[in-house]
Amino acid sequence: MHLRLNQALLLLPLSAVSFLAHAQSPDQPQQLAGVRPSAEAIQEWKDHKFGIFIHFGLYSMLGGVWQGKQITNGYSEQIMSHAPITREDYAALAKDFNPTQFDAEAIVKLAQDAGMKFIVITSKHHDGFNMFHTKLTDYNIVDATPYGKDVVKELAEACARHGIKFGVYYSSIDWHFPGATFYETGNDRNDNVIPKAHEDFSVGQLKELTTNYGPLSEIWFDMGKPTPAQSKRFADTVHANQPNCMVSGRVFNYQGDFTVMGDNQIPDFVMDEPWQSPASIYPDTWGYRSWAKRDDLDGKINEHILRLVEVVSRGGNYILNIGPKGDGSVVPFEASLLEGVGKWIKVNGEAIYGTQPQPFRRLSFGYATAKQNRLYLFVRDWPQDGRLVLPGFNSKVTRAYFLADPEHRSLKFENVGTDEVVYGSSNVRTPPVTVVVLEYSGKLNVIPSTTKPNRDGIISLDSKKADTFYNYNGYGYEDPPTIYKEQWAIAGTPPGRYKADIFYRKPPVSSSVDLLVGPQRIAIALDGSTTSTDASVYKTSAVFEIVEPSDYQWVKLTPPEPFVKGTKLAAEILRIELSPIR
Repeated sequence: MHLRLNQALLLLPLSAVSFLAHAQSPDQPQQLAGVRPSAEAIQEWKDHKFGIFIHFGLYSMLGGVWQGKQITNGYSEQIMSHAPITREDYAALAKDFNPTQFDAEAIVKLAQDAGMKFIVITSKHHDGFNMFHTKLTDYNIVDATPYGKDVVKELAEACARHGIKFGVYYSSIDWHFPGATFYETGNDRNDNVIPKAHEDFSVGQLKELTTNYGPLSEIWFDMGKPTPAQSKRFADTVHANQPNCMVSGRVFNYQGDFTVMGDNQIPDFVMDEPWQSPASIYPDTWGYRSWAKRDDLDGKINEHILRLVEVVSRGGNYILNIGPKGDGSVVPFEASLLEGVGKWIKVNGEAIYGTQPQPFRRLSFGYATAKQNRLYLFVRDWPQDGRLVLPGFNSKVTRAYFLADPEHRSLKFENVGTDEVVYGSSNVRTPPVTVVVLEYSGKLNVIPSTTKPNRDGIISLDSKKADTFYNYNGYGYEDPPTIYKEQWAIAGTPPGRYKADIFYRKPPVSSSVDLLVGPQRIAIALDGSTTSTDASVYKTSAVFEIVEPSDYQWVKLTPPEPFVKGTKLAAEILRIELSPIR
């Protein structure tokens, strides 16, 4: 399929119609520079799917209690700030920190039995206490505690022995470091600026972590409000020693290698970048809380199986946290939860690991993944009639069966209009989600739900009804997400000439829209020179020609090329109208 535009353009294949808006602003993110993970390393990281987060530190001793009082305002690992506790009183805890029950081998086995492929532990949290043997301060578990051993090294070596990937969490803020915290600034939030002395200190510790603990799968930065130069320096320091170590997006200023969702947050649909969803067993804490409510174990197991499936179906990795006690032991409830998730994964792991995200916008019964001519259907809500409807599935099905059925007995399936229907009449089910395998021949082809023309042939695309993609991990922890892409699918349009009218509110700074047709883009100024019938709404237009027919098209609002991560839509696009020119 080809189209022609009313500007001087090359004729290119039409696979999507896209609109892009961006601001010309001095605070635009910089292009990533220096060594970055290879495509193979990124894919390996994406294939991990499920891992364990470990929040462990001095705060674990307190269990969310200070001076006999339960501290309820905030996460228990941040009790130093929330209680609050003076630097001196908090640092004094180290002399009694002796986690003799910490067992790296047992933790690795627990993670592997749960089906987890990687482990990330807090090397330093916001309290500034170091769980590794740093040479830059004696405020660390080897030099300041009776335990006297490097917890991070113990776990790194256990992971290496058993072939599980290892990573570390590193807080960019440090409440122990003079001049860098709310003690001096009065800012008790988590977006503290980073003074130069603390920046240099952090760079020194990052060099230690990337040279003394073997290969790292990822470094999980968190919190703070670094400058773009500081974010880049942190990421470059990591990659200088370990180019394939994935840096989390919470290094900020869009210098990370993978996006981190908000705590316990899952996006509404497939995201087209490496991303991870961090989850806590208890939504109100990550570090150990002695008085946390621990009941309904089966319900919690089911909750996190469902969340894992939801994340994987949308292309992400799921990292589930535990918070060991002050003596280093794993809370029995948390261990039992991981064991319960592992039992489900042992049966259904084929549908989790090494898979691609689902090709459907939504499925009424649950979720899906895809791999090697197989579509895995995660059935959460069984229809009463047992009919699993796959909207727009346009590949030839050859077989269907329950993954949990050792005999793989065939299920009935048939094509109904534009949908494929599978009948789940068997009783082989594995709550809370049961996997049905659909084998197909040829390429995977799914026609998405589309917006169709009205009686006048006009296709109206409302921004409120678009799939909206956000930039996360912006200029600091409290920087809100910004929109970088919106998309719609439209019904197949017949060959001919079309006009695209873009309605928008006048942007605060000079901006432009790119009309993208497949890989082709044209810049269109959004200067507010032409108003529509509403004086506050402006309009710009472009004309194009479709040469070949197709089943559907994608219409998108995305950043322009060259893509700069963090570019946002500067203009508020209200709607797009596509109409044939007769």
